[in-house]
Amino acid sequence: MNKQELISSVADASGLSKADAGKACEAVFDTITSSLSNGGEVRLVGFGTFSTTERKASTGRNPRTGEPMQIPASTQPKFKAGKGLKDAVN
Repeated sequence: MNKQELISSVADASGLSKADAGKACEAVFDTITSSLSNGGEVRLVGFGTFSTTERKASTGRNPRTGEPMQIPASTQPKFKAGKGLKDAVN
């Protein structure tokens, strides 16, 4: 499912127009992104938790040339599925 299919599905399930469903989806994505950017986390009980994790700098290899290269430290987004989501999928 891509973003447009998600918006269509939300519109059908909620009775909203596609434009309103699109705005709602964008607002949710923007709010989650903003919270993670500020170092917070988003917990959706029964669905899962969005958080961030720090990756240390490391040395890797360029796959084309085999030369060693430095990979800088970064902050990565992370999602941990909740029990309700795990149960629904299984």
